[in-house]
Amino acid sequence: MEVYLDNAATTVVNKNVIELMTEIMSKDYGNPSSLHHKGIDAERYVKDAAETISKTLKVKPKEILFTSGGTESNNTAIIGACNAKKRRGRHIVTTAIEHASVQSVMKYLASEGFEITYVNCDSNGVVSKEAVKEALREDTVLVSVMYVNNEIGSMMDIAGISSVIKECNNDIIFHVDAIQAYGKIKIYPKKLGIDLMSASGHKFHGPKGTGFLYINEKVKITPLIYGGGQQGGMRSGTENVPGIAGLALAAFDSYESIDSVSEKLYSLKDYFIDKVTSIDGVYVNSKKGKDSAMHIISVSCPGFRSEVLLHALEDKGVYVSSGSACSSNKQNVSATLKAMGLAADRLESTVRFSMCDKTTKEELDFAYEALKDVIAKFRVIKQR
Repeated sequence: MEVYLDNAATTVVNKNVIELMTEIMSKDYGNPSSLHHKGIDAERYVKDAAETISKTLKVKPKEILFTSGGTESNNTAIIGACNAKKRRGRHIVTTAIEHASVQSVMKYLASEGFEITYVNCDSNGVVSKEAVKEALREDTVLVSVMYVNNEIGSMMDIAGISSVIKECNNDIIFHVDAIQAYGKIKIYPKKLGIDLMSASGHKFHGPKGTGFLYINEKVKITPLIYGGGQQGGMRSGTENVPGIAGLALAAFDSYESIDSVSEKLYSLKDYFIDKVTSIDGVYVNSKKGKDSAMHIISVSCPGFRSEVLLHALEDKGVYVSSGSACSSNKQNVSATLKAMGLAADRLESTVRFSMCDKTTKEELDFAYEALKDVIAKFRVIKQR
């Protein structure tokens, strides 16, 4: 049996998405900037995709910028906003638990003369609105906070954080990395007070290399890519029409079943947490219930290195991650788990199980038995 529980890293592409993309690549392959019918047909896919995604967010189609994925969306949002605002101020507020695609941008901006304040989280991996409020200053131009943490699934109070930002200064831009949230949680940026929001297609059964950035029409940011002026000059270069269309179809599918899938996954998450915590010496870093995301479960097994556990589970047909997939090949200690105050033995022994709508109870039972067996065998070996 093969059990894939690394859906926070990437998801399988839906069959209907593959079929649509294949049809576009073989039949409707025109350049959307061309003036002939092939180009017009291709352009229609891009416009329809913007319409589809904007409806899921209750925003305008013109507020959707298509990108190559979450990393580009985060880079465009943060660098673009800070460059547009740098005459007003050079102070940025973010958190200590952000994804590498935000943390690395902050390091770059610090080298360019910006000052970064990192807000810490509590023991559950949650950043409070009070902590963000305390970090704000007169020269703050941007606040960037993730919606769902990619390692443990903790959820931030986005509405509350937005309210304290806007109360301090309505001119401060609020960026939200929603890469682990979009397609799983109903998000309405205008209601929540989000100015910029990043999403990535391959996290919700869309193709890799696709994503989008929501940009409130009242917010001005500078482009990162210059050229032929596509997408209103915000991202020049010929649009990835098959990818954009596939992204939109995957988004539509996700939102069609978002409520039922959410209930299913919350039930499975709590079930799996109860199972794994019954194993002696195993700890779960993710909260049960709806205070955290429904699809991510962080598990620590003190005494066993995470990489060893990962490969031992892989040998049994269970695929998990040792943390964020974007940094899983590095030996760095998880910034999120460290900020939560976890002991060293738990920092070094954590694996992430992450589900999707296709995950079954039987798969979780198989994963539980595999984990229990691996730990038992390792303990026997250590006692020799």
